[in-house]
Amino acid sequence: MTVRSGIYIVPTDKWYIERTVWLIAGFVLLLSTAMALFLDRRFILGVTASGLISMNVALTGFCPVGNVLRFFGFTDMLGAKISTRWYRMQTDRWYLERRIYIVVGFNMTVASMLILFYSPWVSAFTIFVGGAMVWFAGTGFCVMANFLYWLGAEPRLMPDHAPSERCNECGLSGVCVGGHIETAKKEASVRLANIGSPVAQNSFSMRVLP
Repeated sequence: MTVRSGIYIVPTDKWYIERTVWLIAGFVLLLSTAMALFLDRRFILGVTASGLISMNVALTGFCPVGNVLRFFGFTDMLGAKISTRWYRMQTDRWYLERRIYIVVGFNMTVASMLILFYSPWVSAFTIFVGGAMVWFAGTGFCVMANFLYWLGAEPRLMPDHAPSERCNECGLSGVCVGGHIETAKKEASVRLANIGSPVAQNSFSMRVLP
């Protein structure tokens, strides 16, 4: 990785799966921590579950919350290129957004165990992380994500540094890495073939002649 400068901000013009997952996870962390502090400390296991799920997403790509969101019609930005009915995040390399899942998941799992068996004061950390995740989903800015960005982790949701696999199929074409490039190439080939056909040429002539 190469050290860089600048600010990392994810797109916020649409509620895609990954962004919505961050929002839901943030609220789960805040709610579970509050219930652990004011009702029963065992409610912190909600934070443990969120942390384990987050690490599972980073390692395997499978996200149960993401699949529920897909069922309700949400589209993904970091989904696997092989299109299936199930949502799986890309796991071909350790890009920035994938590192977020593993780092947050590990920290939340450890913090929840410390709250459960050591001291409730550790909950200040889970409250901070939960608030940061809600802020991340709402504004696109995340402190930890920017640290990873400055250390050289490659983002896939930032328009200026997205991979070259882009297409014109949707409003998020500037940052989409969903693997639609092959479809775009086929459509372009069909359009070029139609332009070269006699029928298309005659139609064009009829449009330009007075």
